Amino acid sequence: MSENHYLPEGALIGTAENREALSSPAALERAMQQGKILEGVATLCDGSLNLIVDLGCMKGIMYKNEVSYTAEGETQKDIAIISRVGKAVAFRVLAIRQDEKGNPFAILSRRAAQIECLNRYLMTLVSGDIIPAKITHLEHFGAFVDIGCGIPSLLSIDCISVSRISHPRDRFYVGMTIKAVVKSIDPESARIYVTHKELLGTWEENVACFKIGQTVMGIVRSIEDYGVFIELSPNLAGLAEYRSDIAVGQTVAVYIKNIIPERMKIKLVIIDSCKGMESCKSVGGKNETGNAMFSYFVAPDKEHIDYWKYSPCGTGKVIESRFSS
Repeated sequence: MSENHYLPEGALIGTAENREALSSPAALERAMQQGKILEGVATLCDGSLNLIVDLGCMKGIMYKNEVSYTAEGETQKDIAIISRVGKAVAFRVLAIRQDEKGNPFAILSRRAAQIECLNRYLMTLVSGDIIPAKITHLEHFGAFVDIGCGIPSLLSIDCISVSRISHPRDRFYVGMTIKAVVKSIDPESARIYVTHKELLGTWEENVACFKIGQTVMGIVRSIEDYGVFIELSPNLAGLAEYRSDIAVGQTVAVYIKNIIPERMKIKLVIIDSCKGMESCKSVGGKNETGNAMFSYFVAPDKEHIDYWKYSPCGTGKVIESRFSS
């Protein structure tokens, strides 16, 4: 996999290199000549849908047609431009000019940064590559993520985790930084689809964190006539007997009655519900930098997986993912 110099927006803005490039007009001009991708905060969208970007040393203008890359036949939505205000935007400097008062201003292109990101990074990826991603928008069918320079990708709800969730907000929040696996790439449309559950461990890896006889915390994810599914970790859930006083999303204390590997089952007993306690969006939550605190079952430096099998050997139901390069 190619080394990633094209991170989700917001990752560069606080770096020493980015600060130095924006420190003076001369430094900004050097960055322009070197073709560097930089970041600044969009502070205003004018009536013509041009973005004004705070560069510190001068004002930056990003004209409407330079705000984002769109595939052939697609049109850029106005809301996609307006929603950038107050957020970091990646860009390349196209030119530095002077206004009528002699003050310098820079002409910026996010579109140029995204095209470079596509050609030099994203289109070099293969299925199974592990990449950083940032949650940008949540819908009932999945989460949209930034996989580099503001380029979006869809993480569908069935690929988020093995444990059932009713909405991606049960697992993520906007601004969260996660890891994702490239699921498929469509070179013609330049679209990349990603998945996440393969990084959260197999059934055996997750169940090894629990023992029969323990009482632990869990989150109610689904209520059926035959029982209540309770999430113990993002890729592990157990079943307790039906109770009418339990609601989806509620945090509960559960006793682990039995673990049955050959049936991939965990039998639970609900001890108590934690009324008034907000359920965790994810096991482990988040840290102060906004990064996900999931228990990823891959080495921090691992860049690719070829195959993942969730279900234990000998079980009738096989849950697996195959990635071909």
